[in-house]
Amino acid sequence: MSVSLASVDAVNTFKGQRWAVTGAAGTIGRALRESLPDTDLVSIDIAEVAPVSASDRPVQCDVRDLAALEAAFAGCAGVVHLGGVPDEADFHELAEINIVGTYHVLEAARRAGVGRVVFASSNRVTGFYSTDTIVDESMPPRPDGFYGASKVASEALCRLYSDKFGLSTIVMRIGSCEPAPTSARELRTWLSPGDALRAFEAAMTASQQHATFYAVSRNTQHWWSLTSGEVVGYAPVDDAAEHGVHGELPAGQSQGGAYANVEYSLDRMRTP
Repeated sequence: MSVSLASVDAVNTFKGQRWAVTGAAGTIGRALRESLPDTDLVSIDIAEVAPVSASDRPVQCDVRDLAALEAAFAGCAGVVHLGGVPDEADFHELAEINIVGTYHVLEAARRAGVGRVVFASSNRVTGFYSTDTIVDESMPPRPDGFYGASKVASEALCRLYSDKFGLSTIVMRIGSCEPAPTSARELRTWLSPGDALRAFEAAMTASQQHATFYAVSRNTQHWWSLTSGEVVGYAPVDDAAEHGVHGELPAGQSQGGAYANVEYSLDRMRTP
């Protein structure tokens, strides 16, 4: 996946603040960091991270290391948590990295006195809803696989840390973040590079203590409500329909498409 936010005007809202970004070496992580040139950044990843500015401090760290995360978060106003396994995998790996790793991020933030954690969830927490259904965040989760289930559990941890410990948590259910839609499904799920930046800015500056919203563009064809995003200040402007037609989807199938297929999960399970 190739994503660039370089064409969007940089956001100066966070000048003088320190923000940590996990998964900083990833495509979205790097693009987000490049959009914040005046922000004091702590860029965290298990892989080597290249700094994007003089105020960007790379930290090579695993989300399974709670103590290292707590040290990295010192003095941070907020954390954007992008790190983790990004797709379907064996459940044990997803549980260890996505679920326990998110717990470590939240707990490290609490211990370090961080004010907010923005959590990068996924549209696949509701991938088993029908394509005939408009979904909003108040509806019960219906993950399309173990990856989606790991995001459901992580969303629940975000809610717990907000309710019990007073940590502000904003959950973004990210769509298909690509330069342009490439399939019939992505005509409904596309998140443009520019709208991705707008979604992160809204999540990082929202007045709410806790919120969940779909980070998706303002697509003519859509499955997810934009209402909750509008409440936190997210105003997408791009539309996948402007990029042509990519065929039709059969009525009544799962929104997850191929992700909801049995084989997509079984093929990634560990064998004895």
